[in-house]
Amino acid sequence: MANAITTAEFDSVIASSEKPVLVDFWASWCGPCRALAPVIDEISREMADKLDVYKCNVDEEADLATQFRIVSIPTLILFKNGKPVHQIVGNMPKPALVAELEANL
Repeated sequence: MANAITTAEFDSVIASSEKPVLVDFWASWCGPCRALAPVIDEISREMADKLDVYKCNVDEEADLATQFRIVSIPTLILFKNGKPVHQIVGNMPKPALVAELEANL
C-alpha cells in the first residue's frame, strides 16, 4: 500500500530514494481519485522492486500541490534522482498506467 507523504518530509524522501518515486496527488472528495486508489495500491505492491509509491492529499498538503502546480486530480508525478520526470493527469486503466510508468522508469 502506498504511504502518505507530507510537505515536511517530501524533499528528504524524494531525494534519498534509491528508486524512482511515484507520488499520487489526490483528495478524499475526488471520485476519480477514489477509483484510482486501489490501482495505485496494486502498483505499489507489484512494482515495489522498481518504484516507491506515495500519496499526497492535496487538501492537507496544499503547499506541495501549489509547488507542483497541481490543478487537476488525480495527478501522478514520477520522480527520478529527486526531480520530476513524468506527469500523468486523470484516471486510466491499470494496464495503460503500468505501461506509461514502465516507459519512464
